[in-house]
Amino acid sequence: MKNKNKLFIILMLLPSLIITIGFVVLPIINSLIRSFKDPNSGAFSLINYTSIFNDPIMVANIFYTIKIALIIVLLSILVSYPFAIYVRFNSSKISKKLYNLILIPRFIPGMVAVYSIIQFINDSGLINRIGQIFGYNWQLGYMYNQKGIIYTGLWFNIPFATLIIAATLSSINKSSLESARDIGASKLSIFINIILPLSYKDVLVAATFIFISNVGAFTTPYLLGENNPRMLGVVLNDIFSVYRRYESAAALSVVMFLICVLAAFVYVIVNLKEKPWEKK
Repeated sequence: MKNKNKLFIILMLLPSLIITIGFVVLPIINSLIRSFKDPNSGAFSLINYTSIFNDPIMVANIFYTIKIALIIVLLSILVSYPFAIYVRFNSSKISKKLYNLILIPRFIPGMVAVYSIIQFINDSGLINRIGQIFGYNWQLGYMYNQKGIIYTGLWFNIPFATLIIAATLSSINKSSLESARDIGASKLSIFINIILPLSYKDVLVAATFIFISNVGAFTTPYLLGENNPRMLGVVLNDIFSVYRRYESAAALSVVMFLICVLAAFVYVIVNLKEKPWEKK
């Protein structure tokens, strides 16, 4: 009976395992191997990596991408964390409607959302037209620079982070907070001693996912970003599709992968750290 159960579990996991190996593991291995090949001779070489880190423009692109991703992470968490606390522990009709509103961006295709935002923030877009009705020429200046990338990134990631954090906060019993208030605990004390210890890991989960998704972002920086410096997703597309330097593209994809792994590694280290009450 136990052997049949094990076989059933293996058969259930096998399709996802095959897909993961075929579409994730093998491409990573292939990119890693190809990144160490000389474009001309095919011999083992570090030329693809040295060309990346010896190029001031490419180094600027790497730091620019990391900077944009970190800014989006920081602003997303700063907005979504208190917002999630509000919609979770406030029972008003407004909080419930606001929570329902954050679900909307999850059902809008990314390309449609970006083009809609462009029509909104463009120097001749909706805001500018509304301003002209009242005699003002409002131009946000969000097109073709990092402001537009950050603004659009926040539109995508604040609802995403809010959903993750709010799901975690739902496990916190309101009666615990009410008991803390009854003994004179302030809102700040309740947050530091109750809410934060029980939710910070999932906040890190949200931050990690946001960082990784923005490191490899393409659509938003391609449509709203500037020409120099550029996000790595756009640079990688040009190297692969336009210049057809496949070995260089493989090396850059490995660099991007390592940046994302570093972010995931920080999350894993924090999660492995035991809380005081978990220690025996």
